[in-house]
Amino acid sequence: MEANGTASREMRLGIVMVAISALVWSFGGTIARFIVAPDVWTIVFWRSASGAVYLIGYMLWRHGRAGTVALFRAMGWPGFGVGLCFATGSASFVIALAHTSVADILFLQAGVPLMAALMAFVLFGERVSLATGLAIAAVIFGVGIMVSESLSGRVSPIGDGLALLIAVTFAIATVITRRFAHVAMLPAVCLGTVIAASLAAIMATTLAVTRADFGLLIAFGAFNLGFGLSMFAMGARLIPAALAALIGTIEPILAPIWVWLVHNEIPSLRTMIGGSVVFLALVAHLAMEFRRSRRAT
Repeated sequence: MEANGTASREMRLGIVMVAISALVWSFGGTIARFIVAPDVWTIVFWRSASGAVYLIGYMLWRHGRAGTVALFRAMGWPGFGVGLCFATGSASFVIALAHTSVADILFLQAGVPLMAALMAFVLFGERVSLATGLAIAAVIFGVGIMVSESLSGRVSPIGDGLALLIAVTFAIATVITRRFAHVAMLPAVCLGTVIAASLAAIMATTLAVTRADFGLLIAFGAFNLGFGLSMFAMGARLIPAALAALIGTIEPILAPIWVWLVHNEIPSLRTMIGGSVVFLALVAHLAMEFRRSRRAT
């Protein structure tokens, strides 16, 4: 009886932590819209650097110096691959914000779990159920609706292209993590922030920012990126993966709402239609996966 009570408490704690992480991540676009740094690479540098400092401090607190070093050594090439994907995706996120709407980026990211399932099927022959196959088809259809605006010249092809690149790199990172389950997420992601900061330091015309921008950039990196990841890493260990992914859909729901309320950024009609198709396909798929995992348990 006591074991059941402990498991129930851990489940509730995991749900709360993952929900907090999704809520924190949902403010990313809103924070970014306040930053007026003249160079996007300057924003990438300070966001990545402050995120790296937070994540290293968090790992030192949780695992100690020796444990943190051991985590980085245990990553191997799979961890480097995940870090490279995250560096590409996180840098592309900041640059894409200068060219397209937050809704475009977040709705495309919502399809990452299903993109990963499609990649795993194509590359490794992993079995895909009929329900998953239908959900993947719906995501491809929804993404097509969203991207079609860039083909007509109504929105930036660069912005939509980068948004799609973000989703693809995160899907690749998901596949690598599945194939190499021993890869710890936090050190790999921390490596990604270091890679992104190093590249940005080379590409940026200047690293100087105003005092107001510096505070926003610390919030964008340490709070939005670092704190969000640490909460997700702790919470996702305590609940089923399908449930964690389902709770994570809070981010693409809330992020466009915050930007609309604070910055009056209204998504286009095609973005709303295509994004709704992607989002509903993901939620339906994750809900079925969660029910199936509960029945199996």
